[in-house]
Amino acid sequence: MTDTIDGAALLNEVEAFHRRFNVFPTEAGYAAVALWDAHAHLIDCFETTPRIAFLSPEPGSGKSRALEIVELLTPRPVATVSASANALYRLVDSAAGLPTVLFDEVDTIFGPKAGADEQLRGFLNAGYRRIGGALRCVGEGSNQNAQVFNSYCAVAMAGLGSLPDTVLTRSVIIRMRKRAPNEKVEPYRQRLHEAQGHAVRDRLAEWANEVRDRVAGAWPDMPEGVSDRPADVWEPLLAVADAAGGRWPKRARAACLELISAGHDNDEASLGVRLLTDLRDKVLCGEERMPTAAILECLLAMDDAPWGDVDDKPINSRTLARLLGQYVTPANKPIKPRSMRTPMGTPKGYYAEDLTDAWTRYCPPPPGESATSATPQHLQVSEGESVADTATGSRHTPAETATQTTLTG
Repeated sequence: MTDTIDGAALLNEVEAFHRRFNVFPTEAGYAAVALWDAHAHLIDCFETTPRIAFLSPEPGSGKSRALEIVELLTPRPVATVSASANALYRLVDSAAGLPTVLFDEVDTIFGPKAGADEQLRGFLNAGYRRIGGALRCVGEGSNQNAQVFNSYCAVAMAGLGSLPDTVLTRSVIIRMRKRAPNEKVEPYRQRLHEAQGHAVRDRLAEWANEVRDRVAGAWPDMPEGVSDRPADVWEPLLAVADAAGGRWPKRARAACLELISAGHDNDEASLGVRLLTDLRDKVLCGEERMPTAAILECLLAMDDAPWGDVDDKPINSRTLARLLGQYVTPANKPIKPRSMRTPMGTPKGYYAEDLTDAWTRYCPPPPGESATSATPQHLQVSEGESVADTATGSRHTPAETATQTTLTG
């Protein structure tokens, strides 16, 4: 059966409509947004639906405008800046069909001043998969029955800063920024442009009906290195690109690789993973063990590291133990400090052998050469011992440790 609508040309039209009103930071952003708009019309064909998130560090970066354009091009859009999880579950379960939920100012929900809305986060996370849902009791008084509410639907978000890791990993991230003086867009007026956007939306819906069977059975080839959660996120968008044809299959895979890489570059690893990586690459650096006091000295002397302000105070032995205790040794026991003999006594500290399993499972591959740290772990102490085997209570600034050649007990 020959398609009556040219899918590639239609996606070009969707992209051009976004370009009229938004400046995205990269070409990959335009490709991803156009594919995401189209996937919302085919959401019943997929096992997962990626969230798309327009994020920026400052207001006035075009995030809300991007949502407004998405609203014109997607089926059954519902825009909100505040909603309860229960209301959203009922909205998705309604007979009207799956909505496209558009969440503006999402930072007010998950931001540091708002606290964590676990139920809403649960909705966003569970609804990413078709099998997701919430079990709720419904009824009156003692006449209660358990009922599963569906949460699978397309969700687009806009906000300042970042989002919880559990939401970010289920999302295509578009990092917005203020327009430069030479970057111009067309002023958006809903009463003028709504009908134009809806005309494109209606053609997307027609095309989706033409390719629905083909997309539902698709197993798109993933770019090399894309697997697990990133593959789940991008599979629907690549399936749409393959169905459209033309330049879109190649362009979609290039956008996939670029945005996944940018996500890794922009999003800080969890504090625990950052700690493990710093211990491996900048603190222990091949040493078999190190006292807690020496580890803390090394961490606090590192430039551009979060260790000087963890929970509003410098990292200490208790915080170090709490962060590392989340992970386990090769023997499947929580990582804990152990006693070690040194010329200065028997302080407690950490052994590399206890950290190896966590390093393998959670940390990025080590650099080609061991990172050099301007910290005292390789400096010589009296009696020819490394500081790794010496407990010291002294504190030095990074400049002092970088120039110091010996340590005294």
